[in-house]
Amino acid sequence: MKLKVPDYLSLIKPYVPGKLIEAVQREYGVDHTIKLASNENPLGPSPMAVEAIRQALDELHRYPDARGYKLTLAIAEQYHIDPVSIVLGNGSDDIIALLASVLLRPADEVILPQPSFLFYEIALRSMGARPVWVPLKSFNTDLAGMIEKISPKTRMIFLNVPHNPAGTIISKSDFEDFIAQIPSQIVTVLDEAYIEFVKEPDCANSFEFLHSDKAIVGMRTFSKAFGLAGLRVGYGAMPPVLAELLHRVRQPFNVNVLAQVAAKAALKDSKFLEKTLQLVHTELEFIYTALDSLEVPYIRSEANFFMVEVGGGGQTADDIFKKLLPLGVIVRPMTSYGYPQHIRVSIGKHEENIRFIEALEQAI
Repeated sequence: MKLKVPDYLSLIKPYVPGKLIEAVQREYGVDHTIKLASNENPLGPSPMAVEAIRQALDELHRYPDARGYKLTLAIAEQYHIDPVSIVLGNGSDDIIALLASVLLRPADEVILPQPSFLFYEIALRSMGARPVWVPLKSFNTDLAGMIEKISPKTRMIFLNVPHNPAGTIISKSDFEDFIAQIPSQIVTVLDEAYIEFVKEPDCANSFEFLHSDKAIVGMRTFSKAFGLAGLRVGYGAMPPVLAELLHRVRQPFNVNVLAQVAAKAALKDSKFLEKTLQLVHTELEFIYTALDSLEVPYIRSEANFFMVEVGGGGQTADDIFKKLLPLGVIVRPMTSYGYPQHIRVSIGKHEENIRFIEALEQAI
């Protein structure tokens, strides 16, 4: 079969998700496999969200609210944002794709840190745009390097705060200096999928810049801290004129009924969020201490994951990844992100983190 499709689609590398627990158990015959690869909430979903889903099950024959009025209003009230600035998405990936479809055309350029979330490149290349990479400096976003890459073709800039996979942040003052140098026609997107986990008070926050005269978009998700990854619900906050454009091109019912009610409930489940943050912060320090005793290098993180340098003795991250699988431990090798000597590890429950340390010691 010969299909007539744009040549630039051949440049897209398909997104490869983390390995499934069921797949590892089938392949290696190991029970009680733990998955520390996809930055999921180790405590499961918000209990209030689960109860909201139960109460909504009898309404599954109805289409969802296309604009997600109740969830949008709840987000606006929680974070003091104008509701007309908010666009809901089928995960924050949906917002990325919507921004690309509205703002990008063939030959346009998008500036990104290298590495960063792989879907950015998929979305921009699907519109024929070209990524302009700026390598990290000591695992931090090189804002000055991004400024240098701006050209008449630049349409968007993506930033991770915290950065994925490094877990590092951008300070408020550095972001203020950066955004002051960005031409007003360029849209700057702050992907804040892990912002709830940040302990550093000096971290840049997109919501504090929404009234700027610059085009700033903040993207957030209910997948991580709120434990709703399986429902796929996120949102973007942006200038109202841009939000209206996204509403014009998005699918009419892009966020399903259960996702909307669950996200609204999870937003109010402060007890669950506090429990999640306490677990992540406590366990990060536990693992840091354990790795220090093993003399294994790592990068301190402001997210619910961190990177470990495992390359040594001729081994690569892929080697360690493969050695951990028969031990029932799934992590994420960073080879596709440009770090062939590092793995990324999500924070699990205490007993899971102990098991990871024991398995890692055996693997290295």
